[in-house]
Amino acid sequence: MVRTLDVPKLPHSWNYVILLCCYFLFLVFGAMVFGALEQPYEQKLRRQVAQARSSFTQGHACISDNGLQSLLEQVLAADNYGISALENTSISENWSFASSLFFVATVLSTTGYGHTVPLSDGGKLFCILYTVLGIPVTLFFLAFIIQQFTILVTVRPLLYAQVRWGFPQKPLAVAHAVILILMVTGFFILLPATIFWAVEDDWNYLESIYFCFISLSTIGLGDYIPGKASNPLLKELYKFSITCYLIIGLIAMLVALEALHKLQEVRHFFHFFHSSDSHHSMKEDLQSILSQDQLAVTEASGTLPTVEGS
Repeated sequence: MVRTLDVPKLPHSWNYVILLCCYFLFLVFGAMVFGALEQPYEQKLRRQVAQARSSFTQGHACISDNGLQSLLEQVLAADNYGISALENTSISENWSFASSLFFVATVLSTTGYGHTVPLSDGGKLFCILYTVLGIPVTLFFLAFIIQQFTILVTVRPLLYAQVRWGFPQKPLAVAHAVILILMVTGFFILLPATIFWAVEDDWNYLESIYFCFISLSTIGLGDYIPGKASNPLLKELYKFSITCYLIIGLIAMLVALEALHKLQEVRHFFHFFHSSDSHHSMKEDLQSILSQDQLAVTEASGTLPTVEGS
């Protein structure tokens, strides 16, 4: 008879240490890759800007370097607030109704592109108060919508397939999650990216996919902002359509992630870092609190708790 050796399990505290170390290494890896990819382009752009500025000052001797510096600072400051100094830009305002609705949707969804921000003190104060109330309401709204859509597109189809055709639960759930993720990718990233690629003249297809993913993942870097149509009326309609796309696309993305999270393989991965000792400690703390409360009540009533078997 062959005896097997029992391999000791790691304490649950070591699981969190391993998770922390892996996440730190993941951060370091990302920083190194981004630095290696972006530093050459940054240095090249710096040289181009310095060369263009030197050529401009040499060709326009009447303009002093300090005057050019002051003009550039004003132009860049205005551009940070969504106001361009170029003459060929649209005359549509940044705070029209459609643009304001787009701003509200990006703020409450925590996307926040940063291209349009409140300028007045009243606007900044209202933004604070509005988001303090609006972000929790938005999270509650998204949680309710995701719960209903999860039942509609995940729970009911899986249950129907199991009962109707007798498919096994585990491979069926995996196949359903893969199909759902592919559908969300196709309908809410690739297809909208094709539309942005056709509408936005200065975007290529990769930049369009990049914008869709960055937006629906609520990262919102703000380096690509749609809605630069020359016709103000079309721009307003375009902005409103993008607002609807961001809300619906965010819901679809979260529903797909919820379906992925319900997979047993994913749950087992999270269960690896889940401590059963914490539940045991919580139960002991709860029992201690209840016993102390019971003792306080009996002392207040002047009676002693009865002991079984006495």
